[in-house]
Amino acid sequence: MTAEMFPKEKTIDLRKKHIGPSCKVFFSHDPIKIVRAKGQYMYDENGVRYLDCINNVAHVGHSHPMVVKAGAEQMELLNTNSRFLHDNLVQYAQRLQATLPEKLSVCYFVNSGSEANDLALRLAWEYTGHKDVITLDNAYHGHVSSLINISPYKFHQLANAEQSKSVHVALSPDLYRGNYRQDHPDPATAYADDVNNLIQKAHEKGHKVGAFIAESLQSCGGQVIPPAGYFQKVAQHVHQAGGLFIADEVQVGFGRVGTHFWAFQLQGEDFVPDIVTMGKPIGNGHPMSCVVTTREVAEAFKNSGMEYFNTFGGNPVSCAIGLAVLDVIEKEDLQGNALRVGGYLMRLLEQQKEKHPLVGDIRGRGLFVGAELVRDRVKLTPATAEAQDIIYKLKEQHILLSADGPHRNVLKFKPPMCFSEEDADMVVEKIDEILTVEVEMQKSEPF
Repeated sequence: MTAEMFPKEKTIDLRKKHIGPSCKVFFSHDPIKIVRAKGQYMYDENGVRYLDCINNVAHVGHSHPMVVKAGAEQMELLNTNSRFLHDNLVQYAQRLQATLPEKLSVCYFVNSGSEANDLALRLAWEYTGHKDVITLDNAYHGHVSSLINISPYKFHQLANAEQSKSVHVALSPDLYRGNYRQDHPDPATAYADDVNNLIQKAHEKGHKVGAFIAESLQSCGGQVIPPAGYFQKVAQHVHQAGGLFIADEVQVGFGRVGTHFWAFQLQGEDFVPDIVTMGKPIGNGHPMSCVVTTREVAEAFKNSGMEYFNTFGGNPVSCAIGLAVLDVIEKEDLQGNALRVGGYLMRLLEQQKEKHPLVGDIRGRGLFVGAELVRDRVKLTPATAEAQDIIYKLKEQHILLSADGPHRNVLKFKPPMCFSEEDADMVVEKIDEILTVEVEMQKSEPF
């Protein structure tokens, strides 16, 4: 089977005919047809190479030979559901647990980040007996019904959406644009107090909180880095209310933050979530995900009387691929690369901030970086159109980048972990060129 069966125009026509109209593509005005990829590069039907700054799914690099080989060899031998005994499942669970705090020892393997977060809610509800959930403003946790309810990033898009009475939206701990900023004496406590206020209001209405859920670093919310100590203080309030803390690592886990394997560990060794969910990078593009929790939570779920199984979750092929991904991260020191290259990228972007007033804030950890664009650094007026213009002009330069956040004005860097300093040089040089042209054009415009 060839990599390309149809001309691009026919592919677009067939997609319009047979694929749901709400299923959007990148660069919808002029979508790219990708037919192969390697490392941090993707290639279109004409062989044009694009630098991929978007794909946190291809975590260790597109089409990594070790990952491809592991999946193909296991697929040739056996693939079946996890209700049969197989060593790949327990070996992978053991390897995964070794990266986590000791008390997070029980795994449930599923197939997507959405499925993982949905199961995490079920675990919390069963353990606590409480149904209310606290989520963060601008959060996104998945596309199934239970998660749309706790994803303001999604339900705020609906003009007539009614927020579930069992869902409470806390302030995003955004130190740049949020209620409590860098100049606040204790933003961690201030944002945690907002969560506690939601808990008290819920109690006044006869509700009880079963879970607080947050991405360890908010991605769709605009690459938000919570202040140190925030999670500890939130966990204290949530635990006192009888709830559990769910850390969503679907976007940011597996060494992406550089200094740690898991982003929640940025908060310090004294913080351990009750449940951790993971997906996207876990299988380097293979549909695989996992929920890890404590023995106590797992036993409560078992004692509900309802058997749990997942036909495809934890199958031998998925686990073989997962093991290969862990091997590559270790052998190629990709966590170290994220730290080195991410730091280099941040320094380059900080130089752009000094040079171009449109660049309002640079933030990130490792290869999870955001550049927020604003028209006014005092009023923080979002430069939404400018951000969209930059990503389309970068596409013309064969660089793929996205913009997100509540105002779609944050340039998001979350490339494959093999991203290099040379790649960082190239993308920032092109951004500099685009911003420089923008300034020159503004100067030449008549008053």
